[in-house]
Amino acid sequence: MKAIWNNQIIAESNETIQVEGNYYFPSQSVNKKYFTNSTTHTTCPWKGVASYRSLKVGGKENKDAAWFYPNPKYAAQKLKDYVAFWKGVEIIP
Repeated sequence: MKAIWNNQIIAESNETIQVEGNYYFPSQSVNKKYFTNSTTHTTCPWKGVASYRSLKVGGKENKDAAWFYPNPKYAAQKLKDYVAFWKGVEIIP
């Protein structure tokens, strides 16, 4: 699987996890040079508190386009150290 935004591969892995229609990529498969910190957090009742990162590629920014669970709840432990994308990030098999 590949995650692409602004014509750039931002993550690539054969070890993604699909949950609720989203593909989660192992954190080591993410090209961290395209990510910037965000102060945004949301809470999922069964996964826990999500943290976000923004993307910066080719001079364009995609605010809070990536999320992850640094300390997932017990039911979502398999998502620890995985990152998911939205906001126009294309996922290609």
